[in-house]
Amino acid sequence: MKTRIMAFFAALCLLLPFTGCRGTGGSEVHVFYYTFSDTYISSVRSALGKQLSDADISYQDYDANGNQTTQTEQIRTAITKGAKTLLVNIVNTGSDDAAGEIVELARQAGAALIFFNREVSSTVIDSYDQCAYVGTRAEEAGILQGEMIGEYLLDHYAEVDKNGDGVISYILFKGEEGNNEAIYRTEYSVSEANKLLDAAGKPKLRFYDASNPNKYLVDRNGLWSATAANEYMTTALTSHNTANGNMIELVICNNDGMAEGAISALNVAGFNTGEGSPFIPVFGVDATDAARSLISKAQMAGTIKQDAEGMAEALRHLTSNTLTEGKTLMAETDRFTVDENTRKVRIHYAKYLG
Repeated sequence: MKTRIMAFFAALCLLLPFTGCRGTGGSEVHVFYYTFSDTYISSVRSALGKQLSDADISYQDYDANGNQTTQTEQIRTAITKGAKTLLVNIVNTGSDDAAGEIVELARQAGAALIFFNREVSSTVIDSYDQCAYVGTRAEEAGILQGEMIGEYLLDHYAEVDKNGDGVISYILFKGEEGNNEAIYRTEYSVSEANKLLDAAGKPKLRFYDASNPNKYLVDRNGLWSATAANEYMTTALTSHNTANGNMIELVICNNDGMAEGAISALNVAGFNTGEGSPFIPVFGVDATDAARSLISKAQMAGTIKQDAEGMAEALRHLTSNTLTEGKTLMAETDRFTVDENTRKVRIHYAKYLG
């Protein structure tokens, strides 16, 4: 009989669109991702799915595909299904509007709400006592990436300076406008590198395109995608290359997906194909499996580890609290780093050079 029941639920999972389904009870936990296509989010989804399954917590996953309206409607539908706990990787982070609407939906349904990865304001979190956030400190990745870049350049300055003009020319790919993670990674990756260069008596980094006042190129779809970075890099290399004496000498990316796209374009131009090939240092964030592989093959210089397993563990812990009678949302969170005076659990970054 048990085998037949398990077979029934396995078949049901195959029929549910955008769904990861585990357990033998009705799904009380619903997990909403801003997009399945994001490489780091895929690693979080995999880690979280395993942890929820191991804890015998049934759940369903949803893909908003970068559309806030889609995600909000998915949340409405889940609530009508009787969702007890909502885990939301929100699409729009530029204002509190979308997050505020989701809080109201959760409040009216009496459901616990845990935002993750894409940060919402403390005002939103504090507006509902069954609401929390799990994620990083936005500025930390940018600061560490900038330090890593500065340290690398000071160790390899002459070989990176392919144009021989004493200044390092860089290109920077921003994942999204209005997102704090992207804003701080873009700002600090350059400013922290410049601090180290300045202290060593070296000129500051120079953006490759003097006509671009932003000093970055952004994924206009807000998806932090390899495709966007590849297209930008391919175009840039048509006019900025070794033949013209103005080669781009450093590539800074807000995430590893964009780093992959930039490296693909460099490969076509004959760079970063492996040990011994002409090399342009490329830096990302996330320490995805793909990025670690590229680093091991001497195709990428470094990345910043964003701990998918640690994020999944914190999410599973809070989720278990919401499903356990007599426990509060933030019960037994002493082993995590939690912001003072608000319900925000922080996952730390670390440098990764292979």
